[in-house]
Amino acid sequence: MTPFFMTYVFEPAPPVSLPVAGTALRFPVRRIYCVGRNYAAHAVEMGHDPDREPPFFFQKNPQDIVLDGRFRYPRGSRNVHHEIELVAALRGGGADIATDDALDLVFGYALGLDMTRRDLQGEAKTQGRPWEIGKAFDDSAPCGPLVPATQCGHPDHGAIWLDVNGGRRQSGDLNQLIWKLPQVIAKLSALFTVAPGDLIFTGSPAGVAAVERGDHLHGHIDGIGDLVVDVV
Repeated sequence: MTPFFMTYVFEPAPPVSLPVAGTALRFPVRRIYCVGRNYAAHAVEMGHDPDREPPFFFQKNPQDIVLDGRFRYPRGSRNVHHEIELVAALRGGGADIATDDALDLVFGYALGLDMTRRDLQGEAKTQGRPWEIGKAFDDSAPCGPLVPATQCGHPDHGAIWLDVNGGRRQSGDLNQLIWKLPQVIAKLSALFTVAPGDLIFTGSPAGVAAVERGDHLHGHIDGIGDLVVDVV
């Protein structure tokens, strides 16, 4: 017989959530999927041919999200890079979702930073190992509040940029995404059963570079807003 309550060995951690802009609502986060090398210029700067690569994915942990505007420089790395990205938040899910139906699953959008321990990621690549050590570490996913799609629509063009200490580092346009969000969701759902609460980091434009303690990061996406993060 199934019990009506569960006794845990210790108190579970509270669920991770993102604020919804302009409301008191919170969006509970289930999983974080990231699309690798989804801007052509960024693929080139990383040494890859963007015309020959299908979309591929890696994950971060919900607990990696940072909401207080402070990125704590991680232990074990001396080369940590910023990657500014449009983040899509899903309100629906399923498997093998058709491209034409994909945007119906999107609740809203936010700015996010895919912070990367580039030195450790590079070592993992050389050794043929998974990327988690370079991507899924503490504080590696600073995010801003979610803007509902009912307010901003489904942005497929508009400036995306990141300044570091007042100087422009990354600059692009959402129309430069190699794989558009409906295609990303369709491909992702062919590999995983996506669900409400999933976040998708859609890729970063060219200009990724190292950060140092004391740096001030200011990201922007037209129609979504700004994200300000200090490296501490």
